[in-house]
Amino acid sequence: MTFRTTPPASEVTQEHTAVMPDGTPPYLHVSERINAAASVVRSQFPQRPQAALILGTGLGGLAREIDVAMTIEYGDIPYFPLSTVESHVGRLLCGKLAGKTVIAMQGRFHRYEGYSLQQVTFPVRVLRALGAETLIVSNACGGLRPDWKTGDLMLISDHLNLLGDNPLIGPNDPALGPRFPDMSDPYNRYLRALARTIAIEKGITLREGVYAAVTGPSLETRAEYRALRTVGADVVGMSTVPEVIVAVHGGMRVLGVSIITDLCLPDTLEPVALEQILAVANRSEPLLTSLVSGVVEKL
Repeated sequence: MTFRTTPPASEVTQEHTAVMPDGTPPYLHVSERINAAASVVRSQFPQRPQAALILGTGLGGLAREIDVAMTIEYGDIPYFPLSTVESHVGRLLCGKLAGKTVIAMQGRFHRYEGYSLQQVTFPVRVLRALGAETLIVSNACGGLRPDWKTGDLMLISDHLNLLGDNPLIGPNDPALGPRFPDMSDPYNRYLRALARTIAIEKGITLREGVYAAVTGPSLETRAEYRALRTVGADVVGMSTVPEVIVAVHGGMRVLGVSIITDLCLPDTLEPVALEQILAVANRSEPLLTSLVSGVVEKL
């Protein structure tokens, strides 16, 4: 059975300006939607996840390391968005990774697909409701530093939200988190230290820096890359930050790792195609898999 409670991306704006039968906007019913979605997942996979994972562009192969007990299509979960982007499969993988119980999102959602940030982050709410206290999020990104190279992994130490929006805008449900969540340490210090230690043990080059989130889907201009570097960004991408904000709001520990798939250097900028980005992500994925598996094992 496939639920069709989330409209196509082209209809998102209309759905989110609509009102419920009692005259209230739909986001006021988010707790009920979270519980409904979590109940469906729990009915098929009753174990409490020790960690949740979001697998970004070209990084779905990490799923091969998961001993999958249950696969749940996004379309079978009420209120879940549906993936519309190439390389984002659109399903939950429930099982074991490095001996720990995990649920992994094989495919995420983006603002540029037409979804609101509330919809983009709804799965994180569900993962938290299922009991996950740690979120590990990965992505492919563009590198802004000339001393780094494509294929490098970068540990996210902080971020810049340049999306012009925030998933917490609107009435706050205290049951989900505080009205004004502290963001002084969104990427957990302990998890970052653990990742650095594992990278050293495994001989993995691990950069560390600031991730800037922009809306996309167009790639940035030379002037925009210069501006991003000026304001403190080390890499740039079109995801991750909304999910991290909601995870922190819900009291989760977060670890973020990026694969630098192309160099965004204004003076030597060359056109890049999605196929190139995916190819680099696929080549570096074994390193990411080794790092993430090592972190999960130590949780």
